[in-house]
Amino acid sequence: MTYQIDTIDHVQLAAPVGGEDHAREFFHDLLGFEEIEKPKSLRKRGGVWFRYGTVHVHIGVENNFLPAKKAHPAFRVKNIEAMKTYLNSRNVMIKNDDKLPGANRFYLDDPFGNRLEFLEWME
Repeated sequence: MTYQIDTIDHVQLAAPVGGEDHAREFFHDLLGFEEIEKPKSLRKRGGVWFRYGTVHVHIGVENNFLPAKKAHPAFRVKNIEAMKTYLNSRNVMIKNDDKLPGANRFYLDDPFGNRLEFLEWME
């Protein structure tokens, strides 16, 4: 092949129409993502965009929304135990998972029921 895929540019997650404020509470207020402005040509569609370093998450709103229960993004974390402690202190329900050899990981649902994975590779 003459091309190479280097990384994912962004992840798009769906939410119900009007879910932008709940997305802000979760991604910005709880997880520490920065909200970034959507291009003017896309604002009329609704939704909200976030970033944390080079990780970009776009929340798109849709009628007849159904959460993703199996499909999910996986976020690589440094110091995942500190993240677990933080989330527990905020009464966020996480589901620890030890089924991936070499990884410390957990799952949680965003405010809309979409599945999110967080993991740290043990070396």
